[in-house]
Amino acid sequence: MSGATSVPKLTIRFATVGDVETIHRAMIGIATIMGEREKVVSSPDDIRRFGFGEKPAFEALIAEADGQCAGVCVFFASFSTYRGEPGVYVQDLFVEPAMRGSGVGARLLQRLAAVTRERGGGYIRLSVDVRNAGAQAFYTRLGIKHSGAEQIHAAYDGVFDALADADRDR
Repeated sequence: MSGATSVPKLTIRFATVGDVETIHRAMIGIATIMGEREKVVSSPDDIRRFGFGEKPAFEALIAEADGQCAGVCVFFASFSTYRGEPGVYVQDLFVEPAMRGSGVGARLLQRLAAVTRERGGGYIRLSVDVRNAGAQAFYTRLGIKHSGAEQIHAAYDGVFDALADADRDR
């Protein structure tokens, strides 16, 4: 990891529609780091439509240092029926390469935890690519633990379409 040991004047704010390109660039940054740039099929228009439309599907926090983007945290509301309380799910956390190791990621998650608590929530959930040992170690240092009791399953593309089509056929 490269980066400074301290962050110059870091500010964290909620993203606005004017940040669409920044959010999309961050998602491309994550995919590029993971060697999966070709998997990003979203566009800035998708980010605009689904993040800043009538019923936003997500929110984002933007960290800035000296007026430049230092990091992005994309999240959405969640609810735990076991815990009986709301929380948030972090979809993406990206820190600009030059800012890694400077505390930007931790600050974004700290702000997110504070906002979530202010809204009545009590937890943060996220998933980490199994190949991303650096991110896993980062979350562990913050006290965010891997849950061995859970496994993420997903239905995408044809599998998702087959599930949706099966309901239509009833």
